[in-house]
Amino acid sequence: MTAAHPIDQAWLATHNYASAGVGVSGSTGAKNYDEFPDETEITRIIEANPASMLGVEMPAHTPEAVAAELTFEQALPSAQERLAALKEAGRFAAFGDVAVAYRISGGEEPVAYGVYCLVDTAEISSSAEEPGKVIRNEDVFIEKVKQRNELNQRLRHLLSPVLLLQSTRGEELHAAVAAAIAGAGDPVAVDVDESGRSHEIWAIGGEAGEALAALAGDGDLIVADGNHRSLAAQVGGLDRFLAVITTPQSVVIRPYHRLVKGLPGSAAQLVEQIGQIGASVTELDGPPQTPAAGGTVVVYGQGRTWEIAFPATEGSVVDRLDHTQVENEVFTGLLGWDAGDKRITYVGGDYPASWLAEQVDAGKADLAILIAPVTVPDFIDVNLQRLKMPRKSTWFVPKARAGLAIAELPKG
Repeated sequence: MTAAHPIDQAWLATHNYASAGVGVSGSTGAKNYDEFPDETEITRIIEANPASMLGVEMPAHTPEAVAAELTFEQALPSAQERLAALKEAGRFAAFGDVAVAYRISGGEEPVAYGVYCLVDTAEISSSAEEPGKVIRNEDVFIEKVKQRNELNQRLRHLLSPVLLLQSTRGEELHAAVAAAIAGAGDPVAVDVDESGRSHEIWAIGGEAGEALAALAGDGDLIVADGNHRSLAAQVGGLDRFLAVITTPQSVVIRPYHRLVKGLPGSAAQLVEQIGQIGASVTELDGPPQTPAAGGTVVVYGQGRTWEIAFPATEGSVVDRLDHTQVENEVFTGLLGWDAGDKRITYVGGDYPASWLAEQVDAGKADLAILIAPVTVPDFIDVNLQRLKMPRKSTWFVPKARAGLAIAELPKG
């Protein structure tokens, strides 16, 4: 029994910028709203390209909303107006009952394939005791869930997909999407992202679309990105949510680092305290680099770089992850902070170690903590055991680009 279905009413982007270069004004394509450690970057993107889907997804960060100091709730009417204007201007075309095949190519990663579709909200499982095909695996920030739900209810459109990893029939899905694309002719839309990757979509209707969605939703589906969006669908009472179902062969996990602001003392004092709880601390020459493999983390502050190995921990694969050690030993144990504390900024793998060092050197953060990426097999293992990942511990690339396919909710 599948958990995935074609999209009843899809709106697909109409632009084609495969040869026009990156950053072309007028493209609705954008990074997902939660990929920005510095949210002022969102405002700059919208200012340069008012057609960007970020103007709809993050209405409080449009230049005019920032100037007027509007809250998210106060800016919601403008999101509705922007989306209507994009549709009126022909930036999106309507398609009914389609699975949307997706291909990402041209980056450092292997060619990625996926399917935009709707997935049954009732299939979401957040624990071993809760049955369901869709495995959600991280704690969330409640305020973000609230905002996503408010946006869904106000717009009656789902804008950003939840990225789901097909862990049961991944090889079959990979081949099926590639075959569907090969027989589908020219893509409906092409968008080139900031890294030079080409994102292409095809509308697959009829029996072929039904079959593709059925295959995509047959088996365990792990939330790779979009824990907040999936929970917002539950909170909002939606029968289905928008997803891109992809394959293990299509993704790479990059590091997910931390920037810390507001330390009670100096970076050096905190590192000394880490040593006092039994961790091995070694000062390194030169700027910080991401560890090549798990087992150590790198800390940078006050122009100094340290390598830290926490004491061996017994327990599950989650307990042994470096992200868990940092959360338990440093944030909770030494600083007395919750992992959701606003003094902690989570920085995904699209930002290099040099960028984190620059933030510290510029006084925008007191400390950078660089952590090696979780492996895809470990991630799948954690989820199939129905365990929970540490907050913000997996940065999947390449991600499906927002603003290429959206789903209209039924009226009522």
